[in-house]
Amino acid sequence: MKKPSSKIREEIARLQDQLKAAETREAERIGRVALKAGLGEIEIEEAALLAAFEDVAGRFRAGGGKSTGKKNAATAKSASDATATLASGADAGGNREA
Repeated sequence: MKKPSSKIREEIARLQDQLKAAETREAERIGRVALKAGLGEIEIEEAALLAAFEDVAGRFRAGGGKSTGKKNAATAKSASDATATLASGADAGGNREA
């Protein structure tokens, strides 16, 4: 039996609420990590920061595995590369927020 359109709309609204809550949790988690890493103190354009985050995301996706959170030589190198990317992005930024 097919669902009436009103039931489908209710389900969509419920799923949108769930999506919004999940995105909020993810944003808060990533924001806490970014602040711990010192990104809150760096003056950088949003576009440059987004590009650096996309680069980091690509590295984790390409790795195919989840990080354990433990530091090793490879992770330390990736972290320093990310910092260098952010720093160079900040230098090339142009308009900076005060």
